[in-house]
Amino acid sequence: MAKQLQITLKRSLIGRPETQRRTVVSLGLGKLNSTVVQQDNAAIRGMVNQVSHLVEVTELEA
Repeated sequence: MAKQLQITLKRSLIGRPETQRRTVVSLGLGKLNSTVVQQDNAAIRGMVNQVSHLVEVTELEA
């Protein structure tokens, strides 16, 4: 079974570099405390690692 990641935006994007803003938007997050579920793969893990100080991640069993 494929694992999934529940990603929640916990910190504001105000004052953050443009690369971090684009990474958060590409993950599908918009406003503060918004949550998305993404497939667990290397690309998503890499994006989460770049903005790990802004998001909270929970692993889900699909």
